[in-house]
Parts: sequence; C-alpha cells; structure tokens
Amino acid sequence: MAMNEKKKKVVAYCRVSTNEQSIGSQLEAIKNYCINQNWELVKVYEDCGISGAKDQRPGLDELKRDCMKQRRGWTGVIAYKYDRIARSVTHLLHCLNLFQSYKIDFISISEGIDTSTSVGKMVFTFLAGIAEFERSLISDRVKAGIEHAKATGKVFGRPRVGFDVAEALRLRNQENCSLRQIGKKLNVSYATVFRTLNGVSKAQ
Repeated sequence: MAMNEKKKKVVAYCRVSTNEQSIGSQLEAIKNYCINQNWELVKVYEDCGISGAKDQRPGLDELKRDCMKQRRGWTGVIAYKYDRIARSVTHLLHCLNLFQSYKIDFISISEGIDTSTSVGKMVFTFLAGIAEFERSLISDRVKAGIEHAKATGKVFGRPRVGFDVAEALRLRNQENCSLRQIGKKLNVSYATVFRTLNGVSKAQ
C-alpha cells in the first residue's frame, strides 16, 4: 500500500443468541482479518442474547442509524458470518440494500463475501433473486391455500359467536333484562344479542 494511501475504515457487527455465549471468538477473527487486510476497525456493534430471527436489535439498529448519519468516515461493515446479521435472505438483503445505499460495503469473513468486489456483487445479485423467488413461492402458497379452502366450503371472516338464544329470550321476556344485561350474563357482546334477538317475537 502506498505511503499516502489511507487505510480503509470498517466497523464490526457481532451477535450471540444467549447471554452465556461470548462474542470473543467472532471479534478475534474479525480483528485478525482487519490486520491482514490493513483495515482500521473503528467500532464494534454487538447484540448478546438476541436471536437472529429478530429484525430489530439494539446493536443492529444503532449500526443502521450510524450508516444513515455517515459521520464516522467508515466504508465497510464486517461480520464473522452473514447469519450474524440476518437469518433470512429477505432480511439480509434488506440490510445489504441499506449499506449499499450509503456506499458501505458488507464483508462476511467466513463465507468470503465482500460486496466491494465483483464476486461479492454477483453474490448480492444472486441473493436478490433468491429473495424474490421466496416471496413468489409464499404468495403462490397463500393463494393456493385460499382457493383450496374455498373449494372445500370453508367460510372466511370472523366467526359468529353462538349463545343460548332460549335463555336470552327468557331473560328478556320474564326478567325484563336489557340487551346489555343479557350480553353480560351470557358472555357475548351487545351487538351479538341485538342482531340475534332483533325481530324475534317476545311471545316466543
């Protein structure tokens, strides 16, 4: 590297799923990688005891906010494995899109992914295609499920609450209870009692 060339500044993101685990091994591997690449590691963001299935995490949220602020002067986010950032292709792609929008590269040292390289850009494009394929599959499955349910006679919508209509009539006719009182006694809403008893003869 030329004497006047500045070191690339990067930040690290580490995550462990339980409080009994430590980010130590991840961080050590990241630091060694930065030394080999002659990069300057300026900050470490971490989440401990938090599942990667959660899109919102304190450390990751702070990282995203700092990406948007662009105050640090760093140009890369480095993680030990991409599943430290996300557990689904869709969430990983969301993070990578955010990084790219602020001209920040993503590096995963275990998988050898670096979006500043041509191979890394190809992986990014491949992930985008996989995410779109996943969304299409989910949409198709939902539609197929709805059509199958309709074909077998399933009725969609909120089910009507049933109750003892004869008891409701007795309460209304013999005890002169109001509809609200009947609903409270039978544990149903006023609207349900009104809808059911409306038009029913008191003489019944």
